Amino acid sequence: MKKVLIIEDEKDLAELLAFNLEKEGYSAICVHDGKIGLERAGTDLPDLILLDLMLPGMHGTEVCKALRKDQRTVHIPIIMITAKGDEIDRVVGFEVGADDYIVKPFSMREVALRIKAVMRRFEHEVQPPADDLFTVGDIVIDKERHTVMSAGSEIDLTSTEFKLLLFMAEKKGCVQSREKLLQNVWSYNNVGDTRTVDTHVTRLRGKLGEAGDIIKTIRGFGYKIEE
Repeated sequence: MKKVLIIEDEKDLAELLAFNLEKEGYSAICVHDGKIGLERAGTDLPDLILLDLMLPGMHGTEVCKALRKDQRTVHIPIIMITAKGDEIDRVVGFEVGADDYIVKPFSMREVALRIKAVMRRFEHEVQPPADDLFTVGDIVIDKERHTVMSAGSEIDLTSTEFKLLLFMAEKKGCVQSREKLLQNVWSYNNVGDTRTVDTHVTRLRGKLGEAGDIIKTIRGFGYKIEE
């Protein structure tokens, strides 16, 4: 049984989430304080964390950053749940290491689908053969070590950013729609906000620096990598 840690200060909402997740076959743990949630994550080691942004004790972004620095929790997928839906809030959430972002109000069905998609993405990641390097422009992708070099410097990418870059790089020159990227990088089939793709591409370009110019925007459709 997969374990989900819910860090949400609205007790009624946390209990509703737990009730619905348990109906879906998950084991749910509810915590209503950011600092306590961080401690429980380190001791209980859940399979996924639902993390609110506005929390007492410790802000959600600080909790997320701390989870990504702890070797025990660095690989646990995190979905941020918050009432804030502005672009800057999504950017901050992804920047500190969140894997997905759901804005209140939301349907329980959407939450269940997002959780399944994120877990599926993490469970089915297959390590490629050793010494498997992929080069595009000034960018070198080491698929075995999951590292990226841009103009000779190593770039710190999240797991999702790495998968997004690798997917587009392996299909260099081919236009990828936002919907196709959601399906192949995020494993979303029916649910997904295409703005998630735009936010990640923006962050990816920024991290790659000048080399990020190889990611071209195809207006009204999607993106492609072109040297």
